[in-house]
Amino acid sequence: MIKIPRVILAGDRSSAGKTTISVGIMALLKEQGKTVQPFKVGLDYIDPSYHSMITGKQGGNLDGYLMSDKAIAEAFIHSSEGSDIAIIEGVRGLYEGLESLSDVGSTAQIAKILKTPVILIIDAQSITRSTAAIVKGYRDFDRGVNIRGVILNKIGSERHAEKAKMAIEKYTGVEVLGAIPRSNSMKLTMRHLGLIPAREGASRVEGFDSKLEKIKETIRDNLNLKRIAEIAAEAPPIREPKPEIFVRKNPGGVRIGLALDEAFNFYYKDNIDLLQCRGAEIVHFSPVHDAEIPEVDGLIIGGGYPEIFAAELARNDSMRKSIFEASRRGMPIYAECGGLMYLMKSLEIEDGSRHDMAGVFEGVASMKHVRTIGYVAGRFEMDTPIGQEGALFKGHEFHHSVITDLASNAKFACRLDRGSGIHNGLDGIMSDNTLATYTHLHAASYVPFSGKFVESCAVYHEKG
Repeated sequence: MIKIPRVILAGDRSSAGKTTISVGIMALLKEQGKTVQPFKVGLDYIDPSYHSMITGKQGGNLDGYLMSDKAIAEAFIHSSEGSDIAIIEGVRGLYEGLESLSDVGSTAQIAKILKTPVILIIDAQSITRSTAAIVKGYRDFDRGVNIRGVILNKIGSERHAEKAKMAIEKYTGVEVLGAIPRSNSMKLTMRHLGLIPAREGASRVEGFDSKLEKIKETIRDNLNLKRIAEIAAEAPPIREPKPEIFVRKNPGGVRIGLALDEAFNFYYKDNIDLLQCRGAEIVHFSPVHDAEIPEVDGLIIGGGYPEIFAAELARNDSMRKSIFEASRRGMPIYAECGGLMYLMKSLEIEDGSRHDMAGVFEGVASMKHVRTIGYVAGRFEMDTPIGQEGALFKGHEFHHSVITDLASNAKFACRLDRGSGIHNGLDGIMSDNTLATYTHLHAASYVPFSGKFVESCAVYHEKG
């Protein structure tokens, strides 16, 4: 058994204020000298980017649809090692998940797997006594979920807060830990898929740093941070599973280039950790700023918002040529979503203008008024740098782009049983040893990813 102080910050619905409140709490705990390990329930890159920036610790993801109970526990324990407290931000409403008659994929599922106390964040705008009914309903809906406290958000006045607090504590016995006033300063900048990534926000959004300082000040003045830490410390010990995923084996001795800049920064912590567990050295490079790829044996180009930086990416001719030539040499390259868009011949942004991209694949990545989001499941129909023919995988996709004008002989490596992919349920376009997908994979759910990619890079390295 292992003792890890931890708490889940869950919402009564989407847009209840989970991310803003979570960021403020993490920042204040860090100011107190605590080492904070952040997590996000579900497959999300944006919220963890804020968590990571605030705490200095890369945020992890926990997903009950993609990951087994054992994998969730192992990933949580692995990432929490050496931390004083783990803060887990929930997804949507506490009980929202994959379907209506089970808790699979929900925050509640993670709370039960990890035996973690829950603090419920309620959007209390325009309600007082009704907040007690909400808390009572959430508490009684599943008694396996341990709701230990409530945070009231979007409060209109001190009187409003006091009436809601009195009702909740009288009718439910659940402690109210604070009330956050309704204010535009408690909103982080949004974009079509959610919040602006912290890396980009910090560099491009005017007043970003001062907004974060205002959030911290509001949380400090209105929440009982001491009680939140005490509730986290009261979390029961977790049974530590025998490590099977996060173990060092098959040292690869290879260098893998990881695209990381304003345009490409969607990566799961566990994916990078597992590549390193397999012996890979991770080397960061910037498709926006660097002249060419570094001396590496393979490349990973993750998701992001290449459409926002299309002009900058197009101007960097030497980088585009460097990646194109590496692909033609047979270097293992894996690209997801934004990376897929970058590897196409061109990128058409919303104003209709087209920008030259790396040209590894014929076709156009085009920003359209569509929204594709959800879990995917499928199988590889040929050998790839990350999986062999017949291997099954689960993942997720979320994008506003489509791929058009593909070559008539385009090769697809993946057939999806669930999800949209690139074209008619096909995903994973292949050229030489380059694989590019709309599917995002989490390496603690599709475990072969890290070992197979390192192996592919090692083979390439040996060939010189």
